[in-house]
Amino acid sequence: MLANSSSNDSHPPFPKMSYSHCLITRPSTIIYTTFIVINVVLFLPLFILVLYHGLQQWWKNCSSTMSHSDSFTYHLVIMELIGVCGCIISFGGIYGGEIKAVKMGSTLFSFTWYGEGFFHILTCAEQYLAVVHPINYRSLRNKRGIKIRNIILVCVWLLCSLGLSLAIKENYIIMDSCIIILTITIVPFCSISVLRVLTQSGPAEQGSERVNQSKQRAFYTIVAILGVIALRLSWNVIFIVNTLEVISTNCIVMTCEVLFNLPSSLVLPLLFLQRAGKLVCCKNI
Repeated sequence: MLANSSSNDSHPPFPKMSYSHCLITRPSTIIYTTFIVINVVLFLPLFILVLYHGLQQWWKNCSSTMSHSDSFTYHLVIMELIGVCGCIISFGGIYGGEIKAVKMGSTLFSFTWYGEGFFHILTCAEQYLAVVHPINYRSLRNKRGIKIRNIILVCVWLLCSLGLSLAIKENYIIMDSCIIILTITIVPFCSISVLRVLTQSGPAEQGSERVNQSKQRAFYTIVAILGVIALRLSWNVIFIVNTLEVISTNCIVMTCEVLFNLPSSLVLPLLFLQRAGKLVCCKNI
């Protein structure tokens, strides 16, 4: 008995299970299926509505009049549609028994996850410039500012593509860690600076209704993004720690991460629809 117990103790730990294999095991399958249904049934119509409204505005006005926030939202929604396609592919792979399809779908969704992180950072940085440095921000609304914005958008797409190529090899840690580091350094600085300025209204601004509305909108935007990022980062750190473990991976922890990322897909489209007056529940705000 002692010999048997010692030989059992000397066995190496179970090999780590890949993320794709986790998705086809219970109860991870149920969790991920819930996530897919929410994306396809609830989020997809919302993304289509945002793009439809954007096409209407583009048809009526010149694209140069588009605000930076709206431009970020349109690009994010396009990335979200890529993620929805990945969810559909994963759904077919899970219930068709095709692990390659599951891996392809989850990898496509990682492209969306990276885009969400970058565009949240850019939105906070834009609010920082608009509130803390309003004169410089107004100067960026001309052709020079639009050119800078377009270059930034190209860089975001390239970085997301780089993250996608790393995700294909299941090297999530590299790009995930970079986004987390950027988020915890840039977002708190921009948010605290904006909130400090918003809580200090000058005498000349108290009678200006337009300025007060702009400040109120910036306040809601910063608070919404901060709440989403706090929820997102808390579980992402757990995900990374779980991935770095030498022992077998906890599939439930890895799969639950997608549920905690659901608000990240909603915040910018909902803020866009609120600015456009398309949300009935927010028209009185």
